[in-house]
Amino acid sequence: MYIESVPNRNSPPAVLLRESYRDRGKVRKRTLCNLSDWPAAHIEGLRGVLKGGTVIAAERDAFTVARSLPHGHVAAALGTARRIGLDRILGPDGNRCRDLVLALLVSRILEPGSKLAAARALSPATATSSLGGALGLGAVDEDQLYAALDWLLERQPAIETALAKRHLTNGTLVLYDVRQAIWKVGAARWRSAATAATAARARCRSSTACCAPPMAARSPLRCSTATPPIR
Repeated sequence: MYIESVPNRNSPPAVLLRESYRDRGKVRKRTLCNLSDWPAAHIEGLRGVLKGGTVIAAERDAFTVARSLPHGHVAAALGTARRIGLDRILGPDGNRCRDLVLALLVSRILEPGSKLAAARALSPATATSSLGGALGLGAVDEDQLYAALDWLLERQPAIETALAKRHLTNGTLVLYDVRQAIWKVGAARWRSAATAATAARARCRSSTACCAPPMAARSPLRCSTATPPIR
């Protein structure tokens, strides 16, 4: 069977459903149905079926959208973070806030942006990489990211203690609060403006913050209080 359009002078062509057969060695055809009143979409659907195709219902999607998200840079950054134990320092496994903070750290390396942009990049529907899927985050919004940062603030003392136990040993150089003090290592200087009161506090903090490592003995280190700015 097949569909044939037959010209009809000044009228629209007749659309006929026909079949061919043999009669005494000759090929003949006969009309089975007149489809001229059918909508064009139905005629094309029947034509496709007659050619061996498959009809898909109108309420169903004809295509399934599949995509491949960039993964190489995610594997490198996230793998490095896990290899150095950053995820374990941030918090226990299975904690969503820990995973969100880890995702923020990795995304800050891969593609810095706002919290709203990070939430969109991590959510499955608008993902720009495989980071959200690799951490099993599911749908993410900016409120969850800000809540994770609040959780991180509460975890700060524990994280600092864990980092100190891992990296700080006897004779390790520790510098902090350099905005309120002058640090001199050889000929290098870092200056900052501070009032007399803040300079006094900086002197107290500086005395507890200076530790010279064995390899730094070749470069003399001296701490001095900051000088108030001249206006």
